[in-house]
Amino acid sequence: MTFSIVARCADGRRHGVAVASRFLAAGALVPAAEARVGAVATQAHANLAYRQQGLALLRTGVAAVDVVAGLVAADPGRDDRQLGVVGADGVGATWTGPRCRPWAGGQAGDGWAVQGNILAGPHVLDAVRDAWLAGDALPFPQRLLAALRAGDEAGGDRRGRQSAGLLVVERHGGYAGTGDELVDLRVDDHPDPVTELGRLLGIHTVMFGKPDPATLLDLAGPLADEVTALLAAVGHRVDAAGLDDALAAWAGLENLEERLVPGRIDPLVLTQLRRGVARVPAPREAT
Repeated sequence: MTFSIVARCADGRRHGVAVASRFLAAGALVPAAEARVGAVATQAHANLAYRQQGLALLRTGVAAVDVVAGLVAADPGRDDRQLGVVGADGVGATWTGPRCRPWAGGQAGDGWAVQGNILAGPHVLDAVRDAWLAGDALPFPQRLLAALRAGDEAGGDRRGRQSAGLLVVERHGGYAGTGDELVDLRVDDHPDPVTELGRLLGIHTVMFGKPDPATLLDLAGPLADEVTALLAAVGHRVDAAGLDDALAAWAGLENLEERLVPGRIDPLVLTQLRRGVARVPAPREAT
């Protein structure tokens, strides 16, 4: 009733899971990941214990293929389970129990594994695999989403669509560097969950993506004057504390604080500020 991909990025710093299903809140059940350790997906008649047990084995250096073998060997319900695992290095591994509902199966390669059950056919996983392998120029979360979208467009779960999820971890990659959850997004019940997941990832990237140092603009001269005027237009006048503080006060309300760099401005932040001013109602004329 689900298809998923577990994968790591080329340098091993990021691990993640993307999943879609005609099942309520699959993103709450299927994925687990730990930074610099690996990722696990449990599905079909999911055994939720696989998530922490699998990560615990990966943490000790057990290879993904041996993690899968060990988990299913110890599970009397293995014939109804599906499992995908990727570790800190090496090839991924996948398991499909013989009683999983057709079409069901999995594939694995260096740093990835894909699996699915109750699918439109084996071509769904071919599409997920091909999109993953072709997407190495994309940022890691977007690459996982592109692979998921390819499977969805190939027919996905043959019963239809309901939910999707994306989990990506990186050491200190979470909000303000205080956690490892770089991306943790879910669409629990939606007629087009993969598309909605893409919309949420776009918002997440705007709010929490790190600015590209090569594109930062110096807050000086005419640009500083423009930003000062824009901030005043949205109610944040620059006072003795300075332009950086006024910009930070506005950005905090807009959830853009992760993109601030003292003395400079991210073009994306500048665009959002300009849009904010455009939304400010014009003053009404006295009658």
